[in-house]
Amino acid sequence: MTDRKFWLDEPPADPWELPPDPLDLVDDAAPPPAPQVPTERRVSRGADGLRDEALVVLRELTGNPSAEFHPGQFEAIEALVARHERALVVQRTGWGKSAVYFISALLQRRAGAGPALIVSPLLALMRDQVAAAERAGVRAVAINSANVTEWTEIERLLAEDAVDVLFVSPERLVNPRFRDEQLPSLVAAMGLLVIDEAHCISDWGHDFRPDYRRIRHLIAELPPTVPVLATTATANERVVQDVEEQMGAGGHEVFTLRGPLARTSLRLGVLDLQTTWRRVAWLSEHLDALPGSGIIYCLTVSAADDTAAALAGAGHNVLPYTGRSDPAERLAAEEALKNNEVKALVATSALGMGFDKPDLGFVVHLGAPSSPVAYYQQVGRAGRATENADVLLLPGPEDREIWHYFATNAMPTQARADAVLEALAAAERPLSVPALEVRVDLKRAQLELLLKVLAVDGAVSYVQGGWVGTGEPWIYDAKRYERIAAARVQEQEAMLTYEAGASCRMEFLTEQLDDPHSAPCGRCDVCAEPWYPSHVTLEKAEAAQASLDRVGVPLPPRAMWPSGLDRLGIVADGKPLKGRIPAEDQTAEGRAVARLTDLGWGGTLRDLFRTDEDGRAVDAEVPRSLVDACVRVLQAWDWEQRPVAVAWLPSASRPQLVESLATGIATIGRLRPLGPLDLDPSAEAHSGATNSAFRVRDVWHRFSVPAAMRAELASLGGPVLLVDDLVDSRWTMTVAGRLLRRAGAPAVLPFVLASAG
Repeated sequence: MTDRKFWLDEPPADPWELPPDPLDLVDDAAPPPAPQVPTERRVSRGADGLRDEALVVLRELTGNPSAEFHPGQFEAIEALVARHERALVVQRTGWGKSAVYFISALLQRRAGAGPALIVSPLLALMRDQVAAAERAGVRAVAINSANVTEWTEIERLLAEDAVDVLFVSPERLVNPRFRDEQLPSLVAAMGLLVIDEAHCISDWGHDFRPDYRRIRHLIAELPPTVPVLATTATANERVVQDVEEQMGAGGHEVFTLRGPLARTSLRLGVLDLQTTWRRVAWLSEHLDALPGSGIIYCLTVSAADDTAAALAGAGHNVLPYTGRSDPAERLAAEEALKNNEVKALVATSALGMGFDKPDLGFVVHLGAPSSPVAYYQQVGRAGRATENADVLLLPGPEDREIWHYFATNAMPTQARADAVLEALAAAERPLSVPALEVRVDLKRAQLELLLKVLAVDGAVSYVQGGWVGTGEPWIYDAKRYERIAAARVQEQEAMLTYEAGASCRMEFLTEQLDDPHSAPCGRCDVCAEPWYPSHVTLEKAEAAQASLDRVGVPLPPRAMWPSGLDRLGIVADGKPLKGRIPAEDQTAEGRAVARLTDLGWGGTLRDLFRTDEDGRAVDAEVPRSLVDACVRVLQAWDWEQRPVAVAWLPSASRPQLVESLATGIATIGRLRPLGPLDLDPSAEAHSGATNSAFRVRDVWHRFSVPAAMRAELASLGGPVLLVDDLVDSRWTMTVAGRLLRRAGAPAVLPFVLASAG
C-alpha cells in the first residue's frame, strides 16, 4: 500500500466559513424546488470537463448559481470519480464533506454506476443526512432499526435502480438477511462506498466502535474500480495511519487530504469553579447571556437529569437528552433545539455526531470529556454558520473517576471471551443475547460489546436465530490493549493540560489532532482576557445548593425473576425459579439517599465508598451529614404504613458502616432493632457477579433469617425497614426481602445510602 498525503494550506480569508457546507446554503425554512438530476450518461471526462460538470451539480444541489468549491473539495471528487481511488478526507466540521460524497455519488450514477453505500454511525445522523440529500434532489434512503416498516419499499426501489444513496449503520453489515440477501448485489453494482465518521474504524479513535472494524472486510471485497471515501473531522496522525492501512487492503493507494482544523468562529474558555453547586449556579445565572441556543454537555445521565431539573426549576427553558431518554423524546428535543424553541439541551454524549444545527451559539461542558479529540468534536457542533460561538468548560473534581470507569468497562478480557466462546461451543443452537447472558457472568452492555469484538475477529458470527461460534481461535492481544489503555491515560493527561491553559486553547486542540497549521487563535481566554463572568450571586448559589441537596431516590421492587435461573441450579419449593415474583414475596418500593453519580450527594457518597491503596473498603461509622440526609428521606417517604422495626444486611466489607446506619435509624425513629440477617461465609465464593441471573445465584443461599428474628417478625404488626449501604442490581434486597416476607414480615421497605445507577 502507498499513500499520497495532501495538506491544504489555510487560505488568507476563507469565504466559505459562513456558511460552512455547500449543502447548508439551501434555506431550510423555504427550500427551492429540488432540481431534477439529469439522467444522461457522460461517456468521457477530461479534468476540466469533470470540474465543470461537478460545479454544475454543486450549483444544482445548492440552488446557488454562484457556488464554488471549498479548497480541496474538487480534488477529493476528482480522486473518486476520475481515478476511482480510495480517499481519506480529514477536514473540520462544516467544511463540506457531505457535498463531496453527494456530488461524487451523482457523478458516478450519471456514468452508469449503481448507488453509493454510506456507512453512518448514528440514527440521528442518518436522519439529518437523508433529509439533506432529499432537499438537494438526491434520491436517498436508509435501512436501520428505526424504519423496519419501510424496508420492503426500499428493497423495491433498490431493485428498480431508483436509489442514488443508501445509508446503513455498521451494525447492519452483520445482519444475516442484509449480509446474505442485499449486500452481495449492492457490492456488485456499487458506485461508491463512503465511511462517514471514519475515526470510528480505529482502535485509537476517541469513539472506536467494533462494528466499524468490519468495514475493512467489505473494502477488501470491493472490485478495484469502486472508489472508497472515508471522512472525519477528528483524527490525529495515529488514527489516520490506522484508517489508511485498512482502506489500502490489497495494495491500493490511499489519497489522503487533510485541511486546517482550527475553528475561527469559536471562542474557547475554561472556568474552574471547584464545586458542583457553583457550576450549576453559574449556569443558572449566566445561561441567558450566552448567544443563541446551545448544548450543555454532562458526563453521566444522572448529572444531565440533575442539571436540567435545577435549570428548569430556576426558570430556564431547557430539556434533558440522554441515552435513557425515549427515542421519541430525543427526536422532539432535537427539533426543539433546531427550531430555537429551547435555550439548551442538557445532554450526555448521546447528542454528538448525530446532531447538526449550523447556527448553534454555544457549547458548555459540565465536566470534561476524557480526551481533547473527543472535546474538539463536541465543541465543533457550535459556530458552523455563525461568526461567533462561545465554548466553555466547567471541569469537575469527579471527572477522573468517571474517565476511569468508562475506560475500564470498555476493554475485553481473555476470561470474558473464553466464557462466551465456551458457552457458544456447548450450545446446540444459535444463542440470542438473553440466552447467552444466563450462561456467562456479564452485563448486557458488556456482553454485546464483547460479541462485536469477537465477530470482527472472526471468532463468532451472527446468524438467523442468534450467535454461534465459528471454531476460529481468539487470542487476547494483551500488548494491543495495553497500548490502547496507555493511550487513553495519555489522552486524559492531555485533557488536564488543556484545562491548565498554558497555551492557546484552540492551538492545543489542533496540535492534539496533529494539525501542522496549529497557531494561536487570538480569541480564547489564554490569548485574550477571559470573556466570561466568573461570579455567582448568593441567591443563585443558595438555589443551586438547595436543588442539588435533594435526597430520596425511589428503588422500584423487582417483579420478575431473571430467565435462566434453572440452568444455574436455583429452585424454590422444589420448582424452577422463574416468571413473576409472587406479590407476597416482593418488597415494597424502597429509597436510596442518592445515586453515586448524582451531582449533589454523589461526591460525598463516592468518598464514603472509597477503597484504600490495597483496594480494600474503608469502613467507618456513617457521617453525621448523611444521618441527617437519611432522616430527611425517611420523613418525606410516602409509605402506606410506617415501619415498626429495622433489620439489616450483614456486610463483609463495611460492617461498621451498615450497623451504625441501621441502629442509628432505629434510635432516631424509635423502631425495634431486629439485628442483621445471618450470613453464610461459604456463599462468598461467587462474589463479583455482574448480570441478573448470576447475582441471584450468588445471593440465593447467602442469607438466612435468625430464629430470634423469626419470633419477633410474627408479632410486629407493621413493615420492616431493610437497611444496606449500597444497591446496584437490587437482587440482594429482593432475595433478602423475600426471606423476611416468608418469615412473617407484613412488608419490607428497602433503604440504602447509595444507588449505583
